[in-house]
Amino acid sequence: MAGLLIGIEEHWVHEGIDRAQRALPADRRDDSLVLNDHGDAARRLGDIGSERLAAMDAQGVDMQVLSLAPPGTQGLDAAEAVALSRDANDEVAAAVAAHPDRFRAFATLPLADPHAAAVELERAAALGLVGVMLHGRTGDVLIDDPRFEELWTVAEQLRQPVFIHPQIPPRAVRDASYTGLGGLPDLALATFSWGWHLEAGTAALRLMARGVLDRHPSLQLVIGHWGELLLFWHDRADGLARAAGLERSITEYLRENVWITASGMLDPAMLRHALSITTPDRLLFSTDHPFQQPTREEIAAFLTALPDQQARDAFASGNARRLFGLAG
Repeated sequence: MAGLLIGIEEHWVHEGIDRAQRALPADRRDDSLVLNDHGDAARRLGDIGSERLAAMDAQGVDMQVLSLAPPGTQGLDAAEAVALSRDANDEVAAAVAAHPDRFRAFATLPLADPHAAAVELERAAALGLVGVMLHGRTGDVLIDDPRFEELWTVAEQLRQPVFIHPQIPPRAVRDASYTGLGGLPDLALATFSWGWHLEAGTAALRLMARGVLDRHPSLQLVIGHWGELLLFWHDRADGLARAAGLERSITEYLRENVWITASGMLDPAMLRHALSITTPDRLLFSTDHPFQQPTREEIAAFLTALPDQQARDAFASGNARRLFGLAG
């Protein structure tokens, strides 16, 4: 496998945030936290040093863009979220400074306090962080709520891409649609097998429907898992754009404001479909560390599914360098 390889959805865990999330009362706690404990995930998530670098070397990954594993600070009270977001951003910035040729990082924001989130994004950008990862909901407030307008303004002005990551559906939705199969199957249905992806895709779709990308036409979004189903339903979703009186169709937003990453799902069929909707210069490589662990050989084989060397280089690193302003 020749050329630089940059993974842009590569997770870590901040000890203070993890402890605060697990200390929440049962009715506020994110049940998907148990997935961070599966197998060796907890140990791998906690390392942003030598063990991670060794795993990257084994895969042939030259650089990771680090991002906090879900649920981040979302669901925490505002004051705690503000303090812990600052701590997490300082810690990950230090990891980047220690290994500047191997790491970059997304900011963590305290969305429970929308103004503080915008301020922290400015601070994080000054630290050298290259974007932000967030989820579609904090408590009962969706990210398309007007109170986040300042955040989108700052993200656009600072050219900070916004990665919308999946999160577990609200408890009322889970009770209505994701229960009855049994403990672990219920959780799987609500998270990695289905619910996570509907939540992330819906969050992105709602941002478009609210006109956020009309008011901030330079704002760039990143969506994982081959577009969180939106690439498969774009034509029907265009009807929402017409109903909402948007300036462009959903398909146009997907092609002009959205970048798609594989999230470790190295499936040539997914790639072919993505390329039928968007273009090679909008696709990004990622392994979804440590939840997916593709081997060097699997990564190399997948890259051959791209149509030509230019598309392979763009997917492997060129698009990430352009989106995140990475040198080299």
